[in-house]
Amino acid sequence: MGWYNPTMTLSKPPLLVPSNSWVLRSKKVAECRRNYPLIGRKKENLVGIHFVGRKGMLRLKVSASSGEGEEAESGYIEEFSWSSVILPFFFPALGGLLFGYDIGATSGATISLQSPELSGMTWYNLSAVQLGLVVSGSLYGALIGSILAYPFADFLGRSRELIIAAILYLAGGSLTACAPGLGALLLGRLVYGLGIGLAMHGAPLYIAETCPSQIRGTLISLKELAIVLGILLGYFVGSYEIDVIGGWRYMFGFSAPIALLMGFGMWTLPPSPRWLLLRAIQGKGPLQEYKEKAIEALSKLRGRPAGDKVSEKQIEDTIISLKTAYTDEEAEGNFLEVLQGPSLKAFTIGGGLVLFQQITGQPSVLYYAGSILQSAGFSAAADAARVSVVIGIFKSLMTAVAVLKADDLGRRPLLIGGVSGIALSLFLLSAYYKFLGSYPFVAVSALLLYVGCYQISFGPISWLMVSEIFPLRTRGKGISLAVLTNFGSNAIVTFAFSPLKELLGAENLFLLFGVIALLSLVFVVTSVPETKGLTLEEIESKILK
Repeated sequence: MGWYNPTMTLSKPPLLVPSNSWVLRSKKVAECRRNYPLIGRKKENLVGIHFVGRKGMLRLKVSASSGEGEEAESGYIEEFSWSSVILPFFFPALGGLLFGYDIGATSGATISLQSPELSGMTWYNLSAVQLGLVVSGSLYGALIGSILAYPFADFLGRSRELIIAAILYLAGGSLTACAPGLGALLLGRLVYGLGIGLAMHGAPLYIAETCPSQIRGTLISLKELAIVLGILLGYFVGSYEIDVIGGWRYMFGFSAPIALLMGFGMWTLPPSPRWLLLRAIQGKGPLQEYKEKAIEALSKLRGRPAGDKVSEKQIEDTIISLKTAYTDEEAEGNFLEVLQGPSLKAFTIGGGLVLFQQITGQPSVLYYAGSILQSAGFSAAADAARVSVVIGIFKSLMTAVAVLKADDLGRRPLLIGGVSGIALSLFLLSAYYKFLGSYPFVAVSALLLYVGCYQISFGPISWLMVSEIFPLRTRGKGISLAVLTNFGSNAIVTFAFSPLKELLGAENLFLLFGVIALLSLVFVVTSVPETKGLTLEEIESKILK
């Protein structure tokens, strides 16, 4: 057993120190701080460490002082079995995969849908506005879904919200695949989008509230990777079905069985224990009843016997924490507070990142990748769809790089380097359409550069910053506002791409996106702080004040 300071108190969330045999010694402080940056920065600030259990139980208690009378984050680390966390991550993550699949499948479906030979119907001659509605219909639904999630999500709970999302995915995908006309097709796209809005709200909440604390960041990052893998899957299905008459129906309909799997999987999972306790603390039911349900849910999530002592102890600690947090009636903050003081600064940073993420052309490049490649010299629809698969694979690899390097290089270097590359790629696309049309490799190279730079910058880092930057008091509402900003700007850019392309021409449109990318680079350099290695409390006290 390690040494213990009896004066140590444990009043805040846990530090992550994943070792079952590690003893903190003065000569190893520097090494430990390098490997586990959440530990205090000054050796004299370290107060104590205590081993309290073995495999399958709580393992460590850590405490650190800030040197100014305030204690840094401290708490418990639990050991877990990966087999017990796979399904509670996998089924919610399918909601993200289905979101990404819609992006990838739409790229090929727009080609099939407009082809006189391949569409398999008589209303293939869509106007630019009609095509924009087909492409962006799911995003408008997602925007509505994210708005509906704000007042109803806490009432429904995370698991039921995700079950409803799966039902909407299933209904939307099926209706789109069987659509007899444009009206039914647009309705199916809207219903599918409602599922996206609910899933993108419920999935990260369920994963974060049910997984062990020491792997929360990894799993939420992998949830973002699931979106990218969904895009890749959409590209693969589009490539396979592109030469089939009515192939667009199969591309949209392929999402239905995945949605069915997601719904069944979420039905087998327990509700979030934290959500159950929040309902009790907020006076929505008897505390003892919700406490017993929470213990049962946590035991099931960890693969432990029903009512085991470890789960009971964790639930007791969570209740104490929640009661402390809810002593102030205004602990959650009000909506207007998101636009005031430190919260306004946080929203300027987070909201600005997700806004520039979209208005630099990201939805257009993804949704219209097949069409761009086709016009770049890959005349056969199949050629364009297969190159889109290559782009999807590259996108997945670059996302993995970002996940590995965000805590190593930091947020700002990835953003500055990535956004610079985005601007360059957009200017290259403009040059291709203006005077380099005889060199199709320029368009392909520019697309790969765009995708790679986006996936190491705006893609994952924007959402990482959004999750870090808001004060605890307004974090929930602030993130909701950021999600609405993201979906709203995404839908507008996607809808406007085809009309603007007709009005300005592709060369001028990508030039416009390039100029916006330069403005976003100025924003990142002047306004976005570095949060690497800082706790959430340090971000709030040092950056937002």
